[in-house]
Amino acid sequence: DPPSSALDVSVAADCLAVRSGGRSVAAALPAEVRLAPSSTRGLRHLPGDGLHLRMRLHRPPPSADLVHTLRESLKPQKNYVFYCQFCGDIIVKDRKFLRVLPLPSENWSALVEEWCCHPNPFARSTLHPQQDDCFLGDTFFLLNSGNESHKSKENTRVICKRCRTMLGETVSADTIKYYVTEVIIRPSEESFSPTPRSQFIQSMVAQCLVELSSAKSTFRFTVKGDDGKIYILIWLLNSDTLLVESLGSSSSHRVFTLFGDIFMPSSGPVGTWNAVKVLYQPCIKSRNKDLADAWEDDIGVHPLKFPSETCMELLLILGLSTISLPPSLRCMNSFQVRSSCY
Repeated sequence: DPPSSALDVSVAADCLAVRSGGRSVAAALPAEVRLAPSSTRGLRHLPGDGLHLRMRLHRPPPSADLVHTLRESLKPQKNYVFYCQFCGDIIVKDRKFLRVLPLPSENWSALVEEWCCHPNPFARSTLHPQQDDCFLGDTFFLLNSGNESHKSKENTRVICKRCRTMLGETVSADTIKYYVTEVIIRPSEESFSPTPRSQFIQSMVAQCLVELSSAKSTFRFTVKGDDGKIYILIWLLNSDTLLVESLGSSSSHRVFTLFGDIFMPSSGPVGTWNAVKVLYQPCIKSRNKDLADAWEDDIGVHPLKFPSETCMELLLILGLSTISLPPSLRCMNSFQVRSSCY
């Protein structure tokens, strides 16, 4: 609702305060975050939204030991345990890898024809790991199955024995693909600690987007299920977003709490965490089919494959985050807006 009396907005380096009549509301910032009051601009009040303003903020860059990527989660010559992310059951126990190697892009074999002036020398080759290998894809790990036995008898899906959740799929008789959204990997000397499902999905998908955009200069992605269908179109806007939120009364905090997200740091009256900002379009039930078909044929769009159930979970997370935003910030050029923590 429009304010009934004049508003007095004051901006300091460490807080933002709003006063109206006899009431005052202030939002303090974490110690590591500072505002630049002189950069404040665009102050306005929108019905249904509240106050909007823009300003610059400053914070020190994260230390090197806090920067984590998928490709840094596994190292050679170390013992690891793979857990089902959903129930915590041990999937692979005390496995030591002699080689941890990145795989080329998903469609590397199809591109060889463009690189070579002679017949494809890799036409009969397959990239399958040996017993002590781990190959890293964009959204999965390839392991030699060894003595592990989690394959469903009905099809090529790999199923957790305890909770029956899909973990991956068989690639060949001795190779298993585990999706990064379905397993938690810990060094053998560390104990397992559960991570809320929504937080884990957001973190892993955001890491995939950050790594691929940096390595391949790719900013548009299709999210596909293991059934081959496109579920979501994602356009990465930026990967250096910092979300700062008062934990007292925010509507978006209530949405994130529903999914069990943990703020970083989680102490104190203010939460801050790193995030990526994306635009997205749902593609289920033939929605946005023409756009999805165009993106699928575009070589500048990178496909990300996950289990179909995980794609639906991700779409639900995106939708709930979008409705937590003020109405005027929920859409941009017909795409919906969302920030994902990582």
